[in-house]
Amino acid sequence: MRRLPGLLVLAFLPLLLVPQNDHSFVPRALAQSVPSGAQKNDLKLPLEKNSVRFAVIGDSGTGGREQFDIAQRMLSYQDQVKFDFVIMLGDNIYDGHSASDFSRKFEQPYKPLLDRGVKFYASLGNHDDPNVERQYKPFNMNGQRYYKFKKGDVAFFVLDSNYMDPNQLTWIEQQLRESGEKWKIAYFHHPLFNAGKHHGADVDLRARLLPMFKKYGVNAVFSGHEHVYERVKPVQDIYFFVLGSSGKLMTNDFRSTAELDDSFDSDQTFMLVEIAGDALHFQVISRQGRTIDAGTYSRQAPPPKTDAATASN
Repeated sequence: MRRLPGLLVLAFLPLLLVPQNDHSFVPRALAQSVPSGAQKNDLKLPLEKNSVRFAVIGDSGTGGREQFDIAQRMLSYQDQVKFDFVIMLGDNIYDGHSASDFSRKFEQPYKPLLDRGVKFYASLGNHDDPNVERQYKPFNMNGQRYYKFKKGDVAFFVLDSNYMDPNQLTWIEQQLRESGEKWKIAYFHHPLFNAGKHHGADVDLRARLLPMFKKYGVNAVFSGHEHVYERVKPVQDIYFFVLGSSGKLMTNDFRSTAELDDSFDSDQTFMLVEIAGDALHFQVISRQGRTIDAGTYSRQAPPPKTDAATASN
C-alpha cells in the first residue's frame, strides 16, 4: 500500500476478464444473491459497528448490459457490506421516461437490491425529466427538486445543479447553517472540479456553492456528468469525487492536470462509502471487479461558528 498526505490509498487489484460491450443487450432477471461457494470480494472497508454505509452510482440509467453488470457487482458487495441505501448522481433515466423506461433502466437492474430493502436517493441530471422523476417514489425525492435526508450522524444535501435559482441557494444556506450533524455530504450532477475533456468543470456553479460549502463545513461532495471516475485533490479542505460511469463511459477523456489524486476512464464503476466516527472510508470498483481506488479521509475540523449561530446558542 502507499500513503499520500492525509489519505491512505490501497494498491490496484488484478484485472479480471469480462465480455465486451454488447449494445444489443436484452435485460434478463438478475440473480438474487451470490452463488454459494463464490469467491469473496476483496473488500477494503473496515465494517465498523454502527457505521453509515452506502453505495454511489452516477449516469447509470441506460438499460444496457454495462448497467446490469454494475448492478450485479453491487449486489455481490451488498452481501458483505450490508449497505442499505444508494445515492444517485443524476442522469438516472436516459432518453424516454415512460413506465417501460423506468422498468428497464432502474427497476430491472436493481430489483435484487430493491427487494432487499435498499433505498435509492436520486439527484437530477441534465438527461432527467424533473417533473416525472421527482414524483417517482423509488427515487425518494418526495416531489422535490432538492432535499435533505439524514442517516445516523450524516446529513445529505441533494441539490439540483440544472437550475440553481435564488430559492434553492437560500434553501441550501439555511439547511447547512441549521445542520447539527457531524458529517455534511452534498451531492448533485454537475461537478465543481473536473479534469474530463468532454464536459469540464461548472465554474459558475463553483462560484455560487464553494464559498457556502466552506463556510458551513461541508465535508465531501459527490458529482457525476463526466462519464469517468475522478478523485480531486482536496480544495479548501473539502473532498471532491466525480463518478459518472455507472452506465455510460467516456474513454481517453482526461486532460493533463495536477488537480487529481486518482482517475479512471477504462470501465464502468460504482463506489462504496463507510462513515465511521471521524473517518470516511471509500472503495471504487469497476464492472470487471477491479478495485480502482480505495482509502480513508479524516473528518475536517468544523468551521468557527458564525455570529448568528453563536447568538442562537
